[in-house]
Amino acid sequence: MIWAGVDVGGTRKGFHAVVIDERAIVSGPRSLATPTDTASWLASFEPMLTAVDGPIAPAPDGWGWRPCERELAQAVCGIRWTPSQDALERSPGYYGWVLNGLALYDLLAAEKLQAVECFPTASFTRWAGKRPSGTSRAVWTRDALRNLGLDRLPARTNQDERDAIAAAVTARLHAGGLTEMFGEIVVPLAGPDELRPSRPISGRTSALPGRALVDVGVSP
Repeated sequence: MIWAGVDVGGTRKGFHAVVIDERAIVSGPRSLATPTDTASWLASFEPMLTAVDGPIAPAPDGWGWRPCERELAQAVCGIRWTPSQDALERSPGYYGWVLNGLALYDLLAAEKLQAVECFPTASFTRWAGKRPSGTSRAVWTRDALRNLGLDRLPARTNQDERDAIAAAVTARLHAGGLTEMFGEIVVPLAGPDELRPSRPISGRTSALPGRALVDVGVSP
């Protein structure tokens, strides 16, 4: 079985995607320009589940944040708020990456690929603890990935590539019942999956109009 992770960017930066199996990187990290390119590349691998580093839905109308984001910020780490759909459309330049991510979810659903939302910073926090003062994000995330024991990890990666890898590992953990849900956001439970017991965890998944329906054996 294989799983995938995607770091979402705006029009200029594009996407970074990676595919992994139980122990190693299978392909990527790959830089892809558009949501269509990314969905097509992922579809060629038919991953069991893809975790996307981008909001799966906007905030409710009139809201400047999603309840799941507030929950995650209080329990794990800070996160950027996602506004409502009308606010996204009023500022497509600033929120272009969010709109790009929403387009990707729709395309993955059209390809019949299951997808969940993740937040790699939360994943890294669960794996390595909060980033120490004076430690760069690059050092913190590189060390966290090395400690996961993932084979074929590139010797050099940028932050977008590391986030994509973290997303893929999060997808694999979610498929194994080793995550918890903050609303729609999937977050690993603790350290590397090789060190954790194999046991299902209660959580909830959500099916949104035009999005992939996620059903990976996690009890509602």
